[in-house]
Amino acid sequence: MRAAVLREYNSPLEIVDTMETVETGPGQVRVRIRVTGACHSDLSGMTGKLSAPAPFVPGHEGAGEILEVGEGVTSVAPGDHVIVSFMPACGSCAHCARDEGHLCMALMAGASRTPGFRLDGKPVFSFVGCGTFAEEVVLPYQSVVPVAKDVPFEIAALIGCGVTTGTGAVFNTAQVHEGSTVAIVGCGGVGIAAMMAAGLSGASQILAVDPSAAKRELVMGFGATATATPEEAEAVAAELTGGQGFDYTFEVVGRSSTVEAAYKLARRGGTVTVVGVGARDDNFQMSMGALAMQSKNVKGSVYGGADVPQQMRNLVSLWREGRLDLDAMITDRVQLEDVNKAFDLMKTGNGIRTVIEL
Repeated sequence: MRAAVLREYNSPLEIVDTMETVETGPGQVRVRIRVTGACHSDLSGMTGKLSAPAPFVPGHEGAGEILEVGEGVTSVAPGDHVIVSFMPACGSCAHCARDEGHLCMALMAGASRTPGFRLDGKPVFSFVGCGTFAEEVVLPYQSVVPVAKDVPFEIAALIGCGVTTGTGAVFNTAQVHEGSTVAIVGCGGVGIAAMMAAGLSGASQILAVDPSAAKRELVMGFGATATATPEEAEAVAAELTGGQGFDYTFEVVGRSSTVEAAYKLARRGGTVTVVGVGARDDNFQMSMGALAMQSKNVKGSVYGGADVPQQMRNLVSLWREGRLDLDAMITDRVQLEDVNKAFDLMKTGNGIRTVIEL
């Protein structure tokens, strides 16, 4: 089968047509991937910013069709359409026992360290245990969420990561309330999803902060009420909030500098939610005096901060109702053989989401 493989960090992806998956074992499913999104986390893995053993097949934001189920799998059957979930809940760890399945690392950690493919007889890993830049993948059954067959694969793929992550940060982690003010630092796919969720939550002001002029123009169609470059952000915030700062700010980039920017934009007593995944050695520092005296709340948000399958079902409903414009998030489409173009487009900072058709 065809797949895109990264042999060495900071190198282009290579398209091969002799990739093989591992066999479908008990408790596993084989999925024919139809569409996958190019997420910035994939790029971070390809540069070594995020830990991923090479060689590996990138991709984790995907959707496709079940081809085969292993022994003991009853939740899905061949022919079902599914969304890939990159942090599946094992159902038995301490996090799962606390209804925090979105924090469960048991299955993802194991799958990330276990080769999911073979190329010329040699093992190849899958990024975060998924590897959706391949025509077929073998996953734990908990890693797939069934979706109705009339939902386009490209819409299902976006829900697989960016949309669930961004909307969940607003709905679940921060719990933005009606009439509140919001600033979003970073307006890629996850930031746009957060922006739409803030609008659905009734936010009265939504400031979108991004260095890309093209993105700042695009975001006005997703609910932003104002935009600013990073350099303009504090002055614009002072004007919009009377010098108070925003009730909620979201960092959706994954850098300590942008977390600091989001912290400065929050009002005293406001909530700062960190959504972007950065490097382990990129440390965010704050004044101990300010932390106590300003009483700002700093929260991390992973994969939407709540039950992932239920979130995905809710997002499909919001899309059906026309309340989430997921179609407009797709600014480019490429075929698998042009996968490197997806990351070239990402590096320009101008588009929102490129989907890859397999």
